[in-house]
Amino acid sequence: MNGILLVDKPRDWTSFDVAAKLRGLCKTRRIGHSGTLDPMATGLLVMFLGRATRAVPFAEEHDKRYIASLRPGLVTDTQDITGNILENNACSVTAEELEEALRAFRGEIEQIPPMYSAIRVNGRRLYDIARRGGEVERKPRPVTIRSLELLGRDENGDYLLDVRCSKGTYVRTLCHDIGQRLGCGACLSALRRTEVGDFSVENAHTVDELIAAAEAGKIEELLLGIDALFPGMRHVVADSESEKKIRCGNPVETAEEDGPALVYGPNGSLLMLGDIRNNIMSTTKSFFEV
Repeated sequence: MNGILLVDKPRDWTSFDVAAKLRGLCKTRRIGHSGTLDPMATGLLVMFLGRATRAVPFAEEHDKRYIASLRPGLVTDTQDITGNILENNACSVTAEELEEALRAFRGEIEQIPPMYSAIRVNGRRLYDIARRGGEVERKPRPVTIRSLELLGRDENGDYLLDVRCSKGTYVRTLCHDIGQRLGCGACLSALRRTEVGDFSVENAHTVDELIAAAEAGKIEELLLGIDALFPGMRHVVADSESEKKIRCGNPVETAEEDGPALVYGPNGSLLMLGDIRNNIMSTTKSFFEV
């Protein structure tokens, strides 16, 4: 089973839990994703099955979009409401004050990764060090906040933020840093990922829907082709002789213009992401079954 599956992750599931569930439902061990979600978060996970796992590096660079709830006054060691409370400040932040604070976080900014993260320092995961009560120095990392808009308040009275950001952005750190700028602290109280690149959670499937599809023998019908990862890229169809060379890893001659292309066999199956230079087409990444 090869392809891309859009999953709407439920709260309290890890991304590993979703992958493990899919291994059972899809009867395949080769599963990857383009970015994890914390257990408290819900929303879009882009999962790659079978040969599609070879496309994961291209998806990891995608921007992401979230709806985040920010709770002013509360500071925790994880920078979200699942952590131990460090400060609980009585404060009343107006929408106008928050709007003013948000100005400093649009565009290119630097973040210090939280201790409760999967980043490795000297071979150890930061969250392993944090769980043992330790802390190490972390260097600031550049990220880009494409847009940051205040939507209003959620059912708990927390402020709702619409965040579009580059890879590597920690939304809980963003909320923490906004709280520091407000002067009263803040943390992330809820998070939902709504977009990854051109993929939307509106087209994703819940775990219950996936289970029902698997029981009906129709889960493969929910898969997107690998080419869904490259919208707008031109398609090139190789003849049977060129296909043989491609399957052997050899470059082929072509009259196509220079640049990247999705290359298909005569039967319509996707062979590879190719690169054409000076009438020679070579393989950037192959996707055919060996």
